[in-house]
Amino acid sequence: MVEHTRTLDFKVAYAIGLGTMIAAGIFSLSGTAVARIGSSAVVAFVIAALVAALTAASYSEFASIYSENGGGYLFSSRTFEHDTLIYTVGAMLFLGYTGTTAFYLATMDEWVFRFILPDSMHMLPHGTAGVVTAILLGVLNARGTEESGTFQLFVTGAKVAVLFAFVAGAFAFRGPSTAVGNFAGEFSADPIGIVTIAALAFITFFGFSAIAASAGEIIEPRRTVPLAIAASIVTVTVLYALVIVSMVNSPVPAEVIAREGETAMGRVAAGFLGPMGRSLIVAGAVFSMVSASNASILAASGIGALMGRQGQAPRQFSRIHRKYNTPFWSVATATGVIVALIVTFIGLFPAEGGLLPVDLTVPFPLVGSLTLTELGLTTLTGFATLNLLLPLSVVNIALIYSRRRFPDIERGFRVPGVPVLPAVGVLANVALIYNLPLKGVVVGLALVVVLVGAYLAWGGAPDVEELYERVVPPTSPAATPGGAGGAPAVESDLTADDEDAYRILVAVGRPDRAARYAKLAATLGNFQAEDPVVHVLTVTQITEQTPHEAVAETARARVTRIQELLAAEDIDADYAVEGHTCRDVAFDIVQTARDGEADLVLMGYPEEHTQVAEDVEYKAPCGVLFASGVLDPTEVDVVNVGAGGGPHHMGLLSLIDRMGEHDVDVHVINVTPEGGPGRPENTEATIAGLSNASSVQIHNLSAQTIADGLVEQAADNGGLLVIGATRTRRLRRRVFGSTPDNVIQLAEGAGVPVLVYASPRGVQGPIEDYLYPIYRYVTGKRRSPTGTGGSGVEE
Repeated sequence: MVEHTRTLDFKVAYAIGLGTMIAAGIFSLSGTAVARIGSSAVVAFVIAALVAALTAASYSEFASIYSENGGGYLFSSRTFEHDTLIYTVGAMLFLGYTGTTAFYLATMDEWVFRFILPDSMHMLPHGTAGVVTAILLGVLNARGTEESGTFQLFVTGAKVAVLFAFVAGAFAFRGPSTAVGNFAGEFSADPIGIVTIAALAFITFFGFSAIAASAGEIIEPRRTVPLAIAASIVTVTVLYALVIVSMVNSPVPAEVIAREGETAMGRVAAGFLGPMGRSLIVAGAVFSMVSASNASILAASGIGALMGRQGQAPRQFSRIHRKYNTPFWSVATATGVIVALIVTFIGLFPAEGGLLPVDLTVPFPLVGSLTLTELGLTTLTGFATLNLLLPLSVVNIALIYSRRRFPDIERGFRVPGVPVLPAVGVLANVALIYNLPLKGVVVGLALVVVLVGAYLAWGGAPDVEELYERVVPPTSPAATPGGAGGAPAVESDLTADDEDAYRILVAVGRPDRAARYAKLAATLGNFQAEDPVVHVLTVTQITEQTPHEAVAETARARVTRIQELLAAEDIDADYAVEGHTCRDVAFDIVQTARDGEADLVLMGYPEEHTQVAEDVEYKAPCGVLFASGVLDPTEVDVVNVGAGGGPHHMGLLSLIDRMGEHDVDVHVINVTPEGGPGRPENTEATIAGLSNASSVQIHNLSAQTIADGLVEQAADNGGLLVIGATRTRRLRRRVFGSTPDNVIQLAEGAGVPVLVYASPRGVQGPIEDYLYPIYRYVTGKRRSPTGTGGSGVEE
């Protein structure tokens, strides 16, 4: 079953927290804080830590109950029943994590421009380094959480070492007693300034939620998550205090620190340790921003994946990559949002002019107007922090409600002082929001309102758990394959079989066809591997209003009937039968193929429910074969294939090649259409893909259409006709039809069994479906309107 694998231990979870907290906050806000309130910056950071700790306690208790990815969104969805509230929490946390990452990378970008890039490269737009880093981190997270966790551990260790070197340099420069004395004499009595800095600094302590959001990847999360949260908050608070002490003892004047802003720490390090010290702190700053961004992307993608599974985001967000075991679409979306935020806040509308120098003023009824060219890093900080603080308040409220709604649920960790402590957390969060930059709050609220409005207009989708129900788990006869009919059925764990087995999922709509398709699957599977596994799935569809229990008996009866039919046949492979009830048949087939790690899906060619077949064709994680007119699936001595090209055609060649290895005669049919524009296909690519076939014959002929030629020659040769699905089917089928459709119609009268193959398209497939016809039209490579890619001949 394709699912998350727990690979992150305590040290990695601890590193995720440290990596997110020791980031832009300490490297950029420390200079601003010391310039404004001196030693009182320690007080501001401690206040931010205490406010974070209040909600961190709630996160720890929830994480000890629900050990999955999703963080505050997961906790809210398990506690409340109001869909709009739950969606709002998820959307804001997603924006909060991506906004925080954009803030980190935009700050890193300033360090890169200030200290690393030579003057000759300063013509690059601000935000360039941040965008490139965001994309690279997105690729890293898409490839696997274990690799991402190892990277996180290494980079976090490096930047903690840098901070200790910075602090040691300060104490060595002043001397311990002088450093402490200077620090004691620089406190400021500015409560507004302290609270304001605390509000800005809160973003640096939000790393605890990244730990909880990644609980689904963490080993023993009920114990590890609370421990890692507590340890990371304490460690970071101590480190921040030491850095503030060091900044106060800087040989650089306060006005210079204020002017340097987010890069002030590099200037101070140069004063302590010389050029080498500055290089060291620059390296530490870059490490910090990168590791914090990495942890935030991991957390954001976890929330996106859960929202997709629960029907509050596109379903693709929940898909787990078969190779990397990561939510690829969720990671890609998080990365795209981060890039968009960097470009918008830093590249297009930075505080000091950017690519769009003209003021763009947007009216807001409550605040007058917002001038976009005055956005920049501070506004981005407010935007991100708002989208973190509001959901945190909801999580605190959720803990109070959870204690009352689920008093008997097992809690591995219990927050003391409920409901007082969570209530104080809510008030503290609201107080910090009040002190955030107004522009950031306005932008954040405006975007959330747009997203919530879009969600209400869409209405959401059913939770995956509500879409289908496994009424009958996979069951197989107790006898060996091909054993005596009537053998008792026993539950079969298909995922426990040999990992190298070739797995074919057979989707059956009509029980009377089950034996024919199962035998065909076994025949094809034996061409691919010695011990194929045939997984027969029958889905009983139900309407939105119908409960699953109402049709459970019908589903069981269908499974029983299929088992009886299969037991009476000689199925030359291990097989099992499974029965579901479902509101979306196509989704059920695709999801079962994903969970069972199927190598091929086999189903009948659509006669009535074409939408189901098309959805499976476009979304299946593996190749799909649609069968028509296959009456004797056990004897396959001859196979015919078209000569063209296209992704589906090239994908089916490996199947044909393995058949040819088993002494099946392969006939390649190359048709020149006479009924319209077209040209003979080049058979070289097809022949090259059949290098292991023992017997390959080529037939060059002319016919009125591609479909006519394929069916006529296949009828003469005998055997199966295997063709690829049409690349341009989405656009062309409504007007011109397609070669597969035409072949099926002609083959019925000629008695030719046909298999139509659709290869898995991956990320680029849907884009190609729409753009390829335009590309071919522009380049003049037009073919016969009936000569589509069904035979591998591009339409």
